[in-house]
Amino acid sequence: MNMKRFLTDYAPMFIIWVILILLFGSLSDNFLSSRTLSTIAGQVPPLVLVCCGMTLILIVAGIDLSVGSVLAFCATLFCLLISKGNWPVPIAGLAAIAAGGVFGLINGLVSVCFKVPSFIVTLGTLKIAFGLSLLISRSETITVGMKLENLISPLPVLGIPISFIVALCLVVIGQFILSKTIYGRHLIAIGTNESAVRLAGVATTWKKVSVFVVTGILAGLASIFFAARLGGANADLGNGFELSAIAAVVIGGTSLMGGRGSLINSFLGVLIILTLDAGLAQVGADEWVKHVITGMVIILAVLLDVMRGEMGNRLLQKYQQLRQK
Repeated sequence: MNMKRFLTDYAPMFIIWVILILLFGSLSDNFLSSRTLSTIAGQVPPLVLVCCGMTLILIVAGIDLSVGSVLAFCATLFCLLISKGNWPVPIAGLAAIAAGGVFGLINGLVSVCFKVPSFIVTLGTLKIAFGLSLLISRSETITVGMKLENLISPLPVLGIPISFIVALCLVVIGQFILSKTIYGRHLIAIGTNESAVRLAGVATTWKKVSVFVVTGILAGLASIFFAARLGGANADLGNGFELSAIAAVVIGGTSLMGGRGSLINSFLGVLIILTLDAGLAQVGADEWVKHVITGMVIILAVLLDVMRGEMGNRLLQKYQQLRQK
């Protein structure tokens, strides 16, 4: 990717994030402290992983409302296997990731193969995952103590958690797959015009199902980092998590209509959401103020997305008219 393309695609989001940091840094003496920045870094990995999956689903013009409850179920299962079943952490982690993949497969098969809107399907699996979380946890919090400390403890060289590095690496790999491989280009094409892609001989069904499976797997992986940060899990762990993911992805410029999205910009959207939340808390803003401002930012991002789409259509029509002349 050339420098001009890089600056066009990613620089605006990065600049907005830097402005927020400087703004809250000037309003609060403690915002730029290592403790605050470390707290934000610890919150990034679970949300980023879920946002990666959400970005892919929105690109193919779908949506997944179940990721929060699936994350809670996987985290509860993970902690239960460690604390009650005495499973080794790696094996319990694989079980949690597999459970997320199963939920993703169910979402994909029912939504794509049976032509049921993903909004309805994932709303149903949201309730199923939440109910199963209550069942296996007996409505209690399952704690694991410090058994997962290594996943969130800062590395001696970089000073950031290994979970952050894993999340960042997955973002880079995912962006490469999305922008540089046939699979990624097919996903974008499906979100733009699925009928045309199907007529071109591309197996759109299984590609769309695979996106839901990947999202479930990423939710399972995110649950491990979430449980490690909190030292346990319960059925309420993922409450509102899907909304935070959608907010970050939309702020990152992914179109709700499909056909456009960037994992790197979704990552920057996560940084903006978490920085905004931490900054407002540092300056003493009430809880309702944080929700209102975050909501306004989301609406503004959607409006800008719509305006950008309309402007693009007008420019295209103008170009076609000039060619005809």
